[in-house]
Amino acid sequence: MMLVTSRGTGRWVIPKGNIDAGLSPHSAAAIEAQEEAGVLGALCPSPLGSYRYRKLRRSGASLMVDVDVFPLAVNDVLPAWKEQGQRDRRWFALADAADAVDEPDLRDLMRSFAPSEFRAAVSRGGMLGTVAQRSGLGSMFGWFQRLLPRTGNFFELFEAHAATVLAGAEATARLLGETGDGAKEHIREIIEREHDADDITRQVLQSVRKTFLTPFDRGAITALIGSLDDTIDEMQAAAAAIDLYEITDFAPEMRDMAAIIVDAARLAAEAMPLLRDIGRNGERLHELTERLIRIEGHADEIHAAGLKRSLQLYGRTDTLRFVTEREIYKHLERIVDAFEDVADQVDGIVIDHA
Repeated sequence: MMLVTSRGTGRWVIPKGNIDAGLSPHSAAAIEAQEEAGVLGALCPSPLGSYRYRKLRRSGASLMVDVDVFPLAVNDVLPAWKEQGQRDRRWFALADAADAVDEPDLRDLMRSFAPSEFRAAVSRGGMLGTVAQRSGLGSMFGWFQRLLPRTGNFFELFEAHAATVLAGAEATARLLGETGDGAKEHIREIIEREHDADDITRQVLQSVRKTFLTPFDRGAITALIGSLDDTIDEMQAAAAAIDLYEITDFAPEMRDMAAIIVDAARLAAEAMPLLRDIGRNGERLHELTERLIRIEGHADEIHAAGLKRSLQLYGRTDTLRFVTEREIYKHLERIVDAFEDVADQVDGIVIDHA
């Protein structure tokens, strides 16, 4: 997690600021992140939560300010940015970032972003060999262990698949935020991630047939891995449509939906390790599935607004452009819907076993 120093006290804070007239809160947050920290990426329009702190005004008054916090998946760190002479920026481990800030509510919000159970899973040794080598998942996903389907290692397979989905979601967000010549590379990455996910799904289905004792009902296992696989299948479908129609200019609503997809994939990746101990983690799993369902509703609103804007802009003058944009929106909506299905499957497992 990246933090910046405040201009007044030099303490560690997150980028933040006031919302200019005409801007949505998440758009304002993206601008603040670029100006104060020099970072660009996919910013989810649904806030993680909020916190309150006391801000010293120029008048000398110390007033309470409420801050909505949005998750930003950083794709680019700029070498030069607007406030680089006024602030320092630094990457922190998540736990260290929580310790570095002063506001108790912000500290709790950061810790909920990566709870101890998830961090413990991330820290487990071993990497998923084939997937990691082909897709470069990185140290963030250090919980991957060698897949041993003969022993029914379903949890490792769930975690590996969710990590692959997250990587595919990030590639999708980069594709829809692309302004240069990298679109073909992002499309290729999404396809590779989808193939990796298919390999893992196949191992789960083979393991279900070979294993006598499973951690959940066999139907729950196949339904969960199937819903996870649907998410990245739709990412590939979206990438294929973008490639087919040679779309290079993406509406803001499309980029917002891509950012929601990244956050949904992060939530799913956080949930999978918690399934190892449902009794202890049931409450946290329910929080994650609630957020998945909530952001799916937000995505529906963005989808409707995007379609309406596309119809107004191109419905009468450029029918082909409207049809192609509608196709992209359809796939983006299906991706988010598939994550809602993941939430439903996880909720069902929790209800049956917590």
